[in-house]
Amino acid sequence: MRAVVIDGVRSQPHVREVAAPVAPEGGVVVQVKATGVCRSDWHAWAGHDDIAWPHVPGHELAGVISEVGAGVERWQVGDRVTVPFVCGCGRCSWCAAGEAQVCPDQQQPGFTHWGSFAESVALHAADTNLVAIPEGVDFATAASLGCRFATAYRALVARARLTRGEWVTVVGAGGVGLSAVMIAKALGAHVVAVDRNPEALAVATDLGADHTLIADGRDVEAAVAELTGGGSHVAVDAVGSEQTCADAILSLRRRGRHVQIGLLPPVDGHPRAPMARVIGWELDLLGSHGMAAVDYPGMLALIESGALQPQRLIERTIDLEEAATLLPGFDTAIVAGLTIVDPAL
Repeated sequence: MRAVVIDGVRSQPHVREVAAPVAPEGGVVVQVKATGVCRSDWHAWAGHDDIAWPHVPGHELAGVISEVGAGVERWQVGDRVTVPFVCGCGRCSWCAAGEAQVCPDQQQPGFTHWGSFAESVALHAADTNLVAIPEGVDFATAASLGCRFATAYRALVARARLTRGEWVTVVGAGGVGLSAVMIAKALGAHVVAVDRNPEALAVATDLGADHTLIADGRDVEAAVAELTGGGSHVAVDAVGSEQTCADAILSLRRRGRHVQIGLLPPVDGHPRAPMARVIGWELDLLGSHGMAAVDYPGMLALIESGALQPQRLIERTIDLEEAATLLPGFDTAIVAGLTIVDPAL
């Protein structure tokens, strides 16, 4: 099959022919119809994850099952499926409790094994991890759910427990940040979106953000406090840097809740955060690591009803060659939405 292959840390990805995957016991092979390009894929390319080289990236995917391994009970060839980017083992107490996103033996396509920047991908523990795609949802939309949209959904609904009428500051208006804007508005919250890219903020406004702020060195804390009457109830760092994390935390009012979605790789030691404010104002710091397959029905019901429209976040569709070219610079790419790869192009 054709796949985007990376031979080592920060090496230029190339599209080439590789051996097609075989369904593992309890797993399946999925013919990839659509897969997203995410900042997390860039982190893998940059060496921020423990990757075995050569490597095929890609973790947001949707497609059709082409092979079923021994022991799979719920799925068959031809089923239209997607999958969370965190795949639980299906055996541990965390998976049994519906918390596969923190499974200690988790698999992650595009990280622990070859991913979906390819014509096919192998997925483990299919009965625990696969999600059926409703007939009214296309492959590109389904692929957009696997990491950024589902992570934003769970971050706001299950982790921050956002309620109607609360204020949310979303720092970063890329794929996950724009997803958070859309979801927060659907939940009845007020949103301040912060980003360095005016085009991304224009999309945030179109999705319902009440206010937008350009991150151009201005005092985000003071600006948010003025707009919200003392700070937001919830803040989301959808980028993952010391500056964006600090801006999000400092935008909170007393007793506020911060959700860290963007990965914070160590630069000059462990990332620094304004912990004096966390302690003095009794802020809650929450991590959010994707969403288990068992939690998808609630999100999919909102999508089918039209209350959530993740397809509006898709900015462009590209082929495998364009994905290989784009990936090394994705951390600085000016993208106002989601980029989807169609391996058939």
